[in-house]
Amino acid sequence: MKLIKKIKTLLRKTGLFGKSAKAEYIQSSQDYWEQRYIKNKNSGAGSYGRLADFKAELINDFVATHNIYKVIELGCGDGNQLQLAEYPQYIGFDVSKKAIDLCREMFADDDTKQFFLMDEDARLNEKADLSISLDVIYHLIEDEVFENYMNRLFNCSNRYVIIYSSNYDGFLAKHVMSRKFTDWITEHVSQEWHLKSLVKNRFPFDKSDPDNTSISDFYIYEKINLK
Repeated sequence: MKLIKKIKTLLRKTGLFGKSAKAEYIQSSQDYWEQRYIKNKNSGAGSYGRLADFKAELINDFVATHNIYKVIELGCGDGNQLQLAEYPQYIGFDVSKKAIDLCREMFADDDTKQFFLMDEDARLNEKADLSISLDVIYHLIEDEVFENYMNRLFNCSNRYVIIYSSNYDGFLAKHVMSRKFTDWITEHVSQEWHLKSLVKNRFPFDKSDPDNTSISDFYIYEKINLK
């Protein structure tokens, strides 16, 4: 709680938290990311360096120890994080056509990986052993987009869901809206899913080193009565 208060205090001072910040939001999260990638910007600091290593270490170990064969990721971004992944089969989705093009080019010689736009009808019912969401939820600034995303994240997995995100309500930047997503889970899918484990970030947010620290933690969900 102290860390969250510090983050909010810092962001209030910069005008990036509170009601005034909401007015400064971008109109479309999809448009924001498409334009970001078109301008040759990357997925963000969390997909690089020690934060990327931390995420890869945990997920790769989980995949190996839980006999995961197929992984679906909603929000694959520029593909840099995926270069550290060790998954037998992988399908990545994103709202940005440019991101999908980048990933298809990066992994052109890897037939274990496929990439599609989020709204491709033929892939809407794709299923996997594990679905993952890494630094995505707090970028979903539209409520309807958030609702649809969360429903799909849990619907596309037969066994486990891994979420790496912040978990409190707050407006952090024009393209960042932190959400207490566990409230949504409690209300909508808690009859079918339970929290298997919560893993705190090895590098918790530090305002003096924002590119190498993070507001996100790991939330690992397991389907109830999993056989």
